[in-house]
Amino acid sequence: MNLANATNQNLIFLNQTFNTKEQVFEFVAEKFVKEGIIGDKESYLSAVFDREKETPTGFENGMAIPHGKSEVVHKAAFAVVQLNSPLEKYESLDPNNQVELLFLLAIPEHEDRGHLDLLAQLATRLSDKNYTEKFKNAKSVSQVLNLLSDNKDEHNDEEQITGDKGLILGITACAAGIAHTYMAAEEISKEASSRGYKAKIEKQGAKGIEGRITKQDIEKAVGIIFAHDVALKETNRFVDLPQVDVNVAEPIKNASKVLDTLFERTKNFVPNNQKDTETFDEEPSKGVWSEIKNSVMTGISYIIPLIIAGGMISTVAVLITQVFGLQEIADQEGSWLYLLNGLGGDLLNTMMLPVLSGYMAYSLADKPGLAPGFAGGLAAITIDSGFLGAMLSGLLAGFVMKWMRENINPKGVFSSFVTFWVYPVIGSLVVGCIMLFLLGRPVAAINNGLISWLDTLQGTNALIMGAVLGMMVSFDLGGPVNKAAYAFCIGAMSNGNFAPYCAFASVKMVSAFSLSAACFLQKELFTEQEREIGTQTWILGLAGITEGAIPFAMGDPIRVIGSFIAGSLVTGAVVMSSGIGLSVPGAGIFSMFLLEGGSNGLMNAVIWLGAALIGAILSTILLIITRRQKLHKHGFTSIFWTHFSRVFFRNESTLENVIISA
Repeated sequence: MNLANATNQNLIFLNQTFNTKEQVFEFVAEKFVKEGIIGDKESYLSAVFDREKETPTGFENGMAIPHGKSEVVHKAAFAVVQLNSPLEKYESLDPNNQVELLFLLAIPEHEDRGHLDLLAQLATRLSDKNYTEKFKNAKSVSQVLNLLSDNKDEHNDEEQITGDKGLILGITACAAGIAHTYMAAEEISKEASSRGYKAKIEKQGAKGIEGRITKQDIEKAVGIIFAHDVALKETNRFVDLPQVDVNVAEPIKNASKVLDTLFERTKNFVPNNQKDTETFDEEPSKGVWSEIKNSVMTGISYIIPLIIAGGMISTVAVLITQVFGLQEIADQEGSWLYLLNGLGGDLLNTMMLPVLSGYMAYSLADKPGLAPGFAGGLAAITIDSGFLGAMLSGLLAGFVMKWMRENINPKGVFSSFVTFWVYPVIGSLVVGCIMLFLLGRPVAAINNGLISWLDTLQGTNALIMGAVLGMMVSFDLGGPVNKAAYAFCIGAMSNGNFAPYCAFASVKMVSAFSLSAACFLQKELFTEQEREIGTQTWILGLAGITEGAIPFAMGDPIRVIGSFIAGSLVTGAVVMSSGIGLSVPGAGIFSMFLLEGGSNGLMNAVIWLGAALIGAILSTILLIITRRQKLHKHGFTSIFWTHFSRVFFRNESTLENVIISA
């Protein structure tokens, strides 16, 4: 494989003098733009610096492989920078590493597999100190290109390092799926070979799964090493093997220690023991809050399709009824419209809470958590504890089943009995009883208390009520406060007051619209994952779904939720004070065709949608300003002037000159 195909003579820089890595990144990014590798320097640099925050890209022997993965990268490529003297500071796996040779990678968001093969091969070869040393001593661009064109050290992804003592397996995966993934695999293989073992390493990187471990490999294996910074796929294949679980940097820093730990685990290993997964002290442990956050996110990800499907099916049924005047058929039990509307309602009202609870428990305890989680969700419905009760039951089921798996885990013939009978039956009984007779009632009281408090606002100024509803809708984005506001609006609707739900439906679009707008206007302020989510939330907003904004809110709750609330207050107040009503729940953007009261149909629609857009604009501005504040840690005034100058003058120095001249 010719690595020179992923670079060119204009991207090789020898005898350079830079003091900081930021200077190197800026220099190379400009060259990438000139060579047509990337389309926007700032966006690419943002991706590079985001990657730098995750794990060190400096290694050892004076070498670093920084990289950025972004949608502005047109094709995968790398640049080589050889320095006259080491950089002042560069975080590395080896604390004593003095970086004087950099390979800066540009990786496209939608990968070109052929080029990714080259970058993966580069990362693998650079784990060879002798190979790296040749780059450091190169005197000409042609020497570097010859080194990159040399195929004699090429490795085959499927190749096993030979040895006769046994087989060691591994899975490696890093955030970008390139450098650390392949270097960790190489170091594990080398260390295994030096000890007389075969090694087969599965890479779960940017190219997908490479060198997949087979059933035959597992049967022969001594044990397996999981080295990763992202979630691994299909790890349940290895429950009968001794395991070591570390971050991807560990084998690169000290492969010998990783293998020593694995061999220690093999001494008293009992197959199918879920506790047999080792971690290093250096690896950051997952705290309870992290587990809870992941559990909530998992549960919500599974209910979003139900919300979308249920809401839209109900909307279609209502629109057909309204447009064609089929109310009599819709009210007739057993009619096709009655059944269609019932299907949508069941998805929202009957299935949503058990699914939320079940998959929250699944996140914490894997499959054994599902049945108790579903049972807890049904209990939440039974005692009317709502969304808050379902979340509580999901966490309860998850932690109960996690404890049971760790403490009730027999071997042999009884293991299947425990898995298929004890876990679901005892787990469901315990969780159900706790929810029904202990915790569920207080939670239901809290839920009903929120609704009662809202009810006391009904006689106050409509503008204040709209502002309060707007705040509650965006306060927890589909959580208990949001659901309390929803219950109040539905209750008001049943009593003939259609204004609160009308405001509720308009406000639900604010957070989704503002996220998409902020990611579109200032994409360099957001990570790749945030941009991917943000560019899609507007679609959820059209369906009246706020949950899509939760990943942003959990990562930076004060700034994000504060921005949402500000826009939502305005939207809620405008709609409530307009006198418009809405008697059809769950219609999303189609609500604008079903509005009641006010002046006339067209003006009602303009006010209802316009209020949502005004609130979204305000939230967008605040999101951008506060995100800049978070990233740059400036004061508000500095943030304002920086943003103002970029928008109107395109350059801060230009604004400076204007002020001086004035």
